[in-house]
Amino acid sequence: MEGKAKPGEVWTSERCYITELLNEPALPDVSVARTRVEPDVTTELHSLDVLEVYVIECGRGLMRVGDAAPWPVGPGDTVTIPAHAPQQITNCGDSDLIFQCVCVPRFKRASYTSLEPSGKHR
Repeated sequence: MEGKAKPGEVWTSERCYITELLNEPALPDVSVARTRVEPDVTTELHSLDVLEVYVIECGRGLMRVGDAAPWPVGPGDTVTIPAHAPQQITNCGDSDLIFQCVCVPRFKRASYTSLEPSGKHR
């Protein structure tokens, strides 16, 4: 359920808020975004056609990548997500889960594939 966006954030079909920090065509090798997931929310199951690294800033989550069993993540943890791997994260804490998303090469809208029946894109 969509809550309230903070300045610079955009609500997405992933059920989270995204703030693009660096995503420029002139720098095609990398993009960086900040993601905020509210308590008790699980993001949309999806894959990207680029490598992605999550850098957890604050909050507690349960990460799911590919066929691996879900595992807990928290501040200071990093998660490397290979291109095309199914992924999603659940905020299992009572405060916002916030993390940086670094994509190599840079994220483009066409990079995103929903793996849920609704098939929405951000």
